[in-house]
Parts: sequence; C-alpha cells; structure tokens
Amino acid sequence: MRITSWYPVIMTGDVAGTATFYVDHLDFRPLFTSDWYVHLQSVHDESVNLAVLDGDHETIPESGRGRAGGLLLNLEVEDVDAVHARLVDAGLPVLRSLRDEAFGQRHFITADPNGVLIDVITPIPPTGEFVEQYDPSVLPTG
Repeated sequence: MRITSWYPVIMTGDVAGTATFYVDHLDFRPLFTSDWYVHLQSVHDESVNLAVLDGDHETIPESGRGRAGGLLLNLEVEDVDAVHARLVDAGLPVLRSLRDEAFGQRHFITADPNGVLIDVITPIPPTGEFVEQYDPSVLPTG
C-alpha cells in the first residue's frame, strides 16, 4: 500500500468555531467548507492539512462518534518564540510554558477550543544522552 496523503481529523460539536480557530491563529485556509466538515491547509505548506468534522455526522459509524480526546498535535515552526508571543497576545491559554528541552525542542503547549493540545515546536540541538537517541540523518543541529 502506498499512502498518498495523511492528515488528522478533529471531531467536534462546533465545526465552524474550530475551523475559525485554526484559520485565525495557526495560518490554515479552508479548501472545502460545509456545515459538517471543513478541510484546512497550511498557507505556508500545501502538504500540511487538517480537517474538522461534526463528531455526530452520519458518515461516522455510531460506535466511533464523539469528540476529540487524548490528542496532541505537534506543529513544527521556524520561530516558536514569535508564534508564542502572537498566541499569548491573542489570549490563547499556555498550558506548558515556553522552554528548551534537552531532547531537542524549544516549545510550548496551548489548546484549541475543544481542548485538543497543540505543541508548537522549533527543533534545537539535543544535549547529553539524547544526542545518541537520534538517527544521524534527523539530528537537529540548530
């Protein structure tokens, strides 16, 4: 099997509000919009996609209907400090403060209106034992 595309779908009770959050704060644009489903794409990279779906829609098997839960979206960005400042100014919650991690990330965590956690990350060089845990081809070098 050759996968040609992959993206998360957030199931929610507020499709329009959730889509607006990602458009207003995280630089997505809608490619398809209905009252039950919105497909979003990054304005900076067309390979970065996200969808928002009414969690009670008839296309979802009844056993799978519901809301997003236990989900963390990682968004790697060029300048996490600038994104942090912009989202704090917009009043978004900061659930994990901006910090450098020894495992190779400068990041902070916020949440969307559904409580979906969003980890905004800029890779940085790891330190100590974490250096050896990376495949050399993906080792952040700063």
